[in-house]
Amino acid sequence: MASRFANISNKISMAAGNYKTFLLAFVIIVVWAVSGPIFGFSDTWQLVINTGTTIVTFLMVFLIQNTQNRDAAAVHLKLDELISALEAADDRVMAAESIPESQMTEWQKHYTELSESQDSIEEDVKELRESLPKR
Repeated sequence: MASRFANISNKISMAAGNYKTFLLAFVIIVVWAVSGPIFGFSDTWQLVINTGTTIVTFLMVFLIQNTQNRDAAAVHLKLDELISALEAADDRVMAAESIPESQMTEWQKHYTELSESQDSIEEDVKELRESLPKR
C-alpha cells in the first residue's frame, strides 16, 4: 500500500510541477471568472471555486510534505554514503538528524571553529607563498 501511494504521489507531484498544469489551473480560473455574470455572481458560483481550491490545497499540502520527506531522505542517504567513504570523517555525523538539539548546537559550534581554523591556516599558507622568492 505504501509503495502504491509513493508511486501515485510521485506521478501527481511531477504533474503538479508541470507548466501545463499551471496553464490548466489558469484556464479554470478564467472560465470561472468569465462565468460570474452568467450565474449572477451567486453564492453557489463562489462556493464552487472556494470548495475546489480548498480541496486541492488540502491535498497538495500532504503531497508536498511527502515529496519533501522523500527528497530529504535521499539527500541524507547520499551524504551518509559520502561520509562513510571518507576515512577522516566522523561517522557519528551520519546520525545528526536524530541527535538532541543541544548536541547539534555543540556540533555546529565545533565545525564552525574547525572551519575558522582551516581558514586561518589557508591564509597563513597564502602569506607564506607570497613571501617566497619567485622563480
